[in-house]
Amino acid sequence: MGRWEPNARERLAEAALGLYGERGYEQTTVAEIAKRAGLTERTFFRHYADKREVLFAGSRDLQELFVRAVADAPENAAPVDALALGLHAVCAVFADRRPFARARHAVITANAELRERELIKLASLSAALADTLRLRGVAEPAASLAAEAGVSVFKVGFERWIAAAEDRDLAQLVREALTELRAVAAGS
Repeated sequence: MGRWEPNARERLAEAALGLYGERGYEQTTVAEIAKRAGLTERTFFRHYADKREVLFAGSRDLQELFVRAVADAPENAAPVDALALGLHAVCAVFADRRPFARARHAVITANAELRERELIKLASLSAALADTLRLRGVAEPAASLAAEAGVSVFKVGFERWIAAAEDRDLAQLVREALTELRAVAAGS
């Protein structure tokens, strides 16, 4: 494929993920990623700030989607119900991305720097959700507790979803995790 062909961003992401899985994140260079994708390093840097961003490029969009869904929940929705709407919106993004998500997760868990970046991403998501809940009139510490719980529900559902033997969809697993959280909170 020539460098002028469409889908450069996706080709770069696929090439990077493949190389990270084969060689490791630290051992892979931007030049190798660009070469595998049939593109130039310059094209790589038009799409990504660095090789780490290939793994985290969609974080901001995902956070905005989650926050917007929580913000748009009916006014009378309890915090956990507003978060459930956000979780549902986020799950839709992952519908056809299980192989990519599995490979991405394997790369991240194999590298301390990337694990730290993933934790920062989740903390940022929780803070944004807490801000949104406060804007909806949820007082502290309930807003922060609910936001952290919502992120935890997503994380637990996601980790179950990417497990090798799992074939259920992410939305179902997140609903199950949310049901478990509600049971724990109710003392059942």
